[in-house]
Amino acid sequence: MTTPVNPETRTVPGARRILVVDDDRIVLRSISKALVRAGYDVVAATDVTEALQLAEAQRIDAAIVDYTLSFESGLTILSRLRQLQPHCVRILCTGRTELPVFVEAVNAGEVAKVVRKPFQLDQLLTQLAEALSSQEQLERYTTEQRGAVDVQERQDIKEASREDMLGMALQPIVKVQGATAEPIFYEALLRPRHAKLSTPLALLAAAERHHTIEHVASCVLRTALGSLDRVPVGRGLFVNLHPEQLGNPAALLRDLQPFTHQASRITLEITERSRLQDIENWDESVRLIGSLGFAIAVDDLGAGYSSLSILADLQPQFIKLDMSLVRGIHLEPRKQRLVQLMATFGGATEAQVIAEGVEEAEEAASLRDCGIELMQGYYFGRPTEGLLAISGGRGTPPAE
Repeated sequence: MTTPVNPETRTVPGARRILVVDDDRIVLRSISKALVRAGYDVVAATDVTEALQLAEAQRIDAAIVDYTLSFESGLTILSRLRQLQPHCVRILCTGRTELPVFVEAVNAGEVAKVVRKPFQLDQLLTQLAEALSSQEQLERYTTEQRGAVDVQERQDIKEASREDMLGMALQPIVKVQGATAEPIFYEALLRPRHAKLSTPLALLAAAERHHTIEHVASCVLRTALGSLDRVPVGRGLFVNLHPEQLGNPAALLRDLQPFTHQASRITLEITERSRLQDIENWDESVRLIGSLGFAIAVDDLGAGYSSLSILADLQPQFIKLDMSLVRGIHLEPRKQRLVQLMATFGGATEAQVIAEGVEEAEEAASLRDCGIELMQGYYFGRPTEGLLAISGGRGTPPAE
């Protein structure tokens, strides 16, 4: 039940709530009483500030607002209501005759109806009932349409997560020595083949919206691990984990079990953007990964929440520096010092440091000067879904 804010306010539990705003208390009281008799819940105000306070504190189904208030136009309230509560039916009452002003307000979407003063109360009630009925129909239609879209999107997710729809591109991670850059590892990167959910972000975001991310991530993981067959013998594979997968050790074991005989060639990447402390059983999953013989990499270091914390928690074998630390490093001494520190840290903790997103020769040279040997990026090779070939050589961007 709404708490009355002034003598003109009346409440009817369970009824539609109408905000009435008029600085003429006699008019305000008359409209409020008529609305209560008609079965509405009423909250009332005499000025803009009071009206907006009411609108910010509770749901308002409709607002009947006088155009001419003491200090401001009633359109100020209706315009703000459109932002605060888009569903709210907005009715402007006025005795003025500047038609273009009101037409503009209606066209801008700030006002649903304009009621001319003086008016009969039953006329106002009829206008209100018609406006609320139209809004109900619109909301019902919108809900039905949203439901149809949800059903279709769930079907799209189901189709897009099939093995034949989950393309995997492999991008080399090279070891730079002098003038040569030899591929040592490859990272499996998701490339959906679905017509609508055609990017990794689109597919994963849809799965998260529909609470099917654990299933989709499991399908992606198994497909990515299967890419090991395309990786030349003696080279390793990096595969991304979705943070949600760390919350279900049993499901993770099921997905990893078929690949344990090649675990020494596989590294599982956990993004630094994930909040491990918010994921139940994450520590059990990490112990499981290690016990099965898989390596762990912290991905996107420098772009997430708590770099030092996640390094301490995971004790990874690999640390992947986010491209934000790599981009333009040859021009920024501060980035160079930070990367030098990470290279030193990696050496002290027996973790290999990989620089991601290398796109220019100058970046690669600067990283090498900072003590980084492992690098990944377009400068050394773009992701490909085709067959791989091992070839040492200079790090020059391949042809498109």
